[in-house]
Amino acid sequence: MCGRYLITTPVEAIRQIFQVDQRPNLAARYNVAPTQSVPIIRRGETGRELVTVRWGLVPFWAKDLKIGARMINAKAETIAEKPAFRDGYKRRRCLVLADGFYEWQKIKGGKQPYLIRLKSAEPLAFAGLWADWKDKESGERIESCTIITTEPNALMASIHNRMPAILPPDAYDLWLDPEAADGQALLGPYPAEAMEAFPVSQRVGNVRNEGPDLIEPIAVDQALPL
Repeated sequence: MCGRYLITTPVEAIRQIFQVDQRPNLAARYNVAPTQSVPIIRRGETGRELVTVRWGLVPFWAKDLKIGARMINAKAETIAEKPAFRDGYKRRRCLVLADGFYEWQKIKGGKQPYLIRLKSAEPLAFAGLWADWKDKESGERIESCTIITTEPNALMASIHNRMPAILPPDAYDLWLDPEAADGQALLGPYPAEAMEAFPVSQRVGNVRNEGPDLIEPIAVDQALPL
């Protein structure tokens, strides 16, 4: 699964790299967690659109927001059939922006967090789905998203059995357009040779911790307590 990631690229750089016009206020965040507001790119009326939504997909038919906490990820293999995701797969695809993600490797005596990112340290895009939910009592509308996961590449296999489905730039528009291509064919493991992984502090496990120190490489025996 993907339960924590970072997005620190300034919005002006995001606008240039991903070719969007919007300028939302995006602070550098080193410890993005479920239910928080996150930046995504989706198809708008005139092209790509950069917006912020809640992480944890809330299907239109949900009774309340609570279901979103269980919908932070969607498996690539089943998104076309699962009731919570099939509508988004057909109509509401998005790119979830990140600079890298964290995963925990099982080790003797516990789990060790790793930061996984591109070797270039450039921002990347997870394949995602978004939803528009309306509270029947208050009338409030909440937009939300989920990150699609796939089989691990050779780098990730020793850390975890899943990884986010990372899209190359030439697949962005194909993914965003449900009629342009077989979406599931775009969701394979990202090339391992383009990525790197290294252990980071246990402090990333606490959502209250923030800052660039969370992505500093460490020796495993230097991990700090939460």
